[in-house]
Amino acid sequence: MSRSHDLDPADEHAGHSHAHGPVPVSRRATRLTLGALIPAAVLTLVGLFLLWPGDLKTEPWTGSVNHDGVVASVHVMDCADAGEPPVQTPEQTEPPVCGEVVVRLTDGKVVTTSIPSGPGAPTVADGDQVIVMETESFDQEGVIKYDIVDHDRTDGLWALVLAFVGAVIAFGRWRGVSALAGLGFTFAVLLMFVVPAILQGSSPLLVAIVGSAAIMLVVLYMTHGFNAPTSMAVLGTLTALALTGGLSALSVSLLHLTGMASEESMYVTFVNADINMPGLLLAGILIGALGVLDDVTVTQAYTVAELADANPNLGFTGLYRAASRVGRAHITSVINTIVLAYAGASLPTLLLLTAGGAPLGEMLTNEFLAQEIVRSVVGTIGLISAVPITTALAALVSHGNAPKVPAPRRSRPRQSDALEQAWGLPPEEDSRRHPAPARHDHG
Repeated sequence: MSRSHDLDPADEHAGHSHAHGPVPVSRRATRLTLGALIPAAVLTLVGLFLLWPGDLKTEPWTGSVNHDGVVASVHVMDCADAGEPPVQTPEQTEPPVCGEVVVRLTDGKVVTTSIPSGPGAPTVADGDQVIVMETESFDQEGVIKYDIVDHDRTDGLWALVLAFVGAVIAFGRWRGVSALAGLGFTFAVLLMFVVPAILQGSSPLLVAIVGSAAIMLVVLYMTHGFNAPTSMAVLGTLTALALTGGLSALSVSLLHLTGMASEESMYVTFVNADINMPGLLLAGILIGALGVLDDVTVTQAYTVAELADANPNLGFTGLYRAASRVGRAHITSVINTIVLAYAGASLPTLLLLTAGGAPLGEMLTNEFLAQEIVRSVVGTIGLISAVPITTALAALVSHGNAPKVPAPRRSRPRQSDALEQAWGLPPEEDSRRHPAPARHDHG
């Protein structure tokens, strides 16, 4: 019958040294973290209180009335037989399509309109859900005219949103649910605070800073939990965001950007002439950079935490170097992503400028493209700065927390008993520390 032996305390501790769990954080690091985060949270709450918009005064809608409807039938005819042939521009090479479309509106009324024509006109078929505009005829007083202006994309967008939600929850599970909740909070801040506050005349840059801080403080902790890596990601994002804002303001001032290079910006000034358009440009740069900054900072903070958990003996330098290698690989791919995203958004303008035959230097210094270049360059510099800042902060609170392994106790040699001294025998080893091997009886 074999006799089991007890584990030595040092061996027992070593058997659990690779268990994955939260990296212990010193009290000093916790005090430093709270000392930075609490003032930031207080300032954000004060900013929300001071800048929160009141009741937004909007002008009553005086435009045309739109109706939802379904195409019942489409009747194509020869344009020579049409009463009002569609107007063609010189650039249109395809022959026009003439005919009538019968649409059943949601209130049950059936109306007849002409087939949409012209550049960008919607192509309709039986069963399509469309939006019909109701206007009064210019030629005949009191006669109502109906025109198809667009497709009704409500059902398709809802299906796409449901597919997105299903994919996020299927892969992320409860973490995906928290991510969707954070996304909802982001939209709430943008639609309930940022946009109304800017429309009411508040500084767009100040509103963007407060809104971005509120989004970051709530969403990061909501999706990743209240712990040391998330706190370091928040601090890194705040620092990099402040640097991005300063570089953006300097670039807009030095390049004399007005923020009115696009048709949308011009229309905003018609709606509200009191809006600070350069400030609105800076606000857009900050909010756009925040979406990528938190991705990089969270990755770096949790990379450091995992490295410290896998090897608690790594010091500050070892953690910083190892995590920085991951950050460099991440940044090289994110930089290309940012440039391609802005290039895709400005692709129609690029085509327009290229087709106009403008010289390359003049095309690149055009204000619209200059704005996109500033967005790309400043956002990239902010991302690059976020990697070493967040990595250093995370390594600072994670290093030096290796559990202390107690040294093995030295066993004093046992003294010979009286019988052993009488026979001149050496003292036997303690069988409790070194049990005899088990004997196996066969047969």
